[in-house]
Amino acid sequence: MRLLPDSLRLAFGTLTILPVKPPTRVDRDTAGWAMTFAPLVGLVLATLLGVPLWLLSHAGAGSPFLLAALTIGALAWLTRAMHLDGLADVADGLGSGRRGEDALAIMKKSDIGPFGVATLLLVLLIQVTALATCIGAGYGVLALVGALVVSRLALVELCRPSYPAARADGLGSVVAGSVPHPRAASVYFVTLSWLPLMALGLVRLGWANLPAGWTTSGTSYLTWLAVVLPALATGPLFARHAMRRFGGVTGDVYGATIEVAFTSVLVTLAFVA
Repeated sequence: MRLLPDSLRLAFGTLTILPVKPPTRVDRDTAGWAMTFAPLVGLVLATLLGVPLWLLSHAGAGSPFLLAALTIGALAWLTRAMHLDGLADVADGLGSGRRGEDALAIMKKSDIGPFGVATLLLVLLIQVTALATCIGAGYGVLALVGALVVSRLALVELCRPSYPAARADGLGSVVAGSVPHPRAASVYFVTLSWLPLMALGLVRLGWANLPAGWTTSGTSYLTWLAVVLPALATGPLFARHAMRRFGGVTGDVYGATIEVAFTSVLVTLAFVA
């Protein structure tokens, strides 16, 4: 990945463990474009995880729960468990009942408190169970693709100027407000347009399945959007709650929001199984 522009290098270098050459320049413009490409990073992760999941599922190897656990574990490895770490820190900050700098100080500690531990255990259990349900129903790959792309689309939302940074340093201060409103709207439109079309295309090629009762028609396209849009809203709603408590967003809030949105999509799709 040496030929990638600085923005893509920063995106993949920050959001994954994939071997990319460090960017030659890191400023707000580069950071803004890096966050703009977050859904693309989600698609690459979905490809790396979805292909082996499809092969194993197609071969009947392992139970749905085992395949889901291996997939979620591999995702944590591919992302350095960075988003899970953010989720634990935000849970401790919110669970403390404190606000502003006091809550931020708790989040900055290297240890994990009881709220963080409980949240991590519950969220990982829910993710594995929801994905296992989708795998058992025959559309685990599509659920994984949708959850990974939509959760990274939530990151684009959080980098709009509507979400100020809580600190003057750290990741939040670099990327907060770095994605202009028109660009964010364009990314939403493009992603939510091609994602269902790609899903239906994979189904028609025989590489994926749809939930029972869905067809490769315009009706299923609208159904997909109806399922994904409420789940997509969960991440920003969570982030706004955290922003009110902390006085703005931080790198931990970004990571936690990704996990919340990812979990929300999986759970929503599991309920239609």
